[in-house]
Amino acid sequence: MHRRTLLASFAAGALLPTAAPAAAGIVMTRDQQRLALIDRGAGKPVVLIHGWSLGAAIWTLQVDWLASQGVRVIAYDRRGHGGSDKPATGYDFDTLAADLAQVLDQLDLHDVTLVGHSMGAGEVARYLATWGGRRISRVLLVAPTTPFALKTADNPEGVDRAVYDRLVATLEADPAAYLVSGAPGFFGRNVEPELVEWGLSIARQASVPALVKCLRAFSETDFRTDMRALTMPTLIVYGTADLPPTPRNAMRTAAAIPGSQIKAYEGAPHGLFITEHARFNRDLLEFAQS
Repeated sequence: MHRRTLLASFAAGALLPTAAPAAAGIVMTRDQQRLALIDRGAGKPVVLIHGWSLGAAIWTLQVDWLASQGVRVIAYDRRGHGGSDKPATGYDFDTLAADLAQVLDQLDLHDVTLVGHSMGAGEVARYLATWGGRRISRVLLVAPTTPFALKTADNPEGVDRAVYDRLVATLEADPAAYLVSGAPGFFGRNVEPELVEWGLSIARQASVPALVKCLRAFSETDFRTDMRALTMPTLIVYGTADLPPTPRNAMRTAAAIPGSQIKAYEGAPHGLFITEHARFNRDLLEFAQS
């Protein structure tokens, strides 16, 4: 990872202060919530769905570069996150998938490469299982939480509920400290303070109730049946230095999708699309154009 090069890229103007999301528009959900949206470039569309606690701005290095390569890039803030509305309800995956459907329908997107990071992989899976794949040509899942994160009698590879209970309790007790503690897992160890602060400036825009409900949703939702809907070309990528459940989830997700491909980024953390952005961008562009 070339962190000095990465910071130089951000210093050129990619990083903005914490206050305002870089939204180019608004999409209205079925329950009349506003989703802040970035829509740049022209060409075949790539739709980027961010992970837990983040927002569309986390895809800065993808949006700018892909748009320069003749790709239309769309990224939006999940409800409860970034500059989107923050209602009290709607953080189950049926509703989140319906929000994604509204983005695709209102922009009338077709031949889409759909990219979901971490929790976003669940939105991709539930969308395809519910709404079908007529608009989607390819799927890329990054460090997915699918197919089922919770340990149960018929899912022994999951994580104990008590672990998630402790995470929720810590998050509710001190949200700021919780987000700071997650930075090394996202960016890797020995990360520059400027990069951490940028990521935290995005995460701080999310509402704490939304974060709690989303954490419960992605840890407790069973997507094993939804995996059957991923019949289009699918690529799964993950970092080998991510937290232990993620490589296991990635391999289980790949095994659940016949014909899928999987790539491991050696030594990369959860936010590999930032720390390994040059490689990830090339892989994404090649996949989208294949």
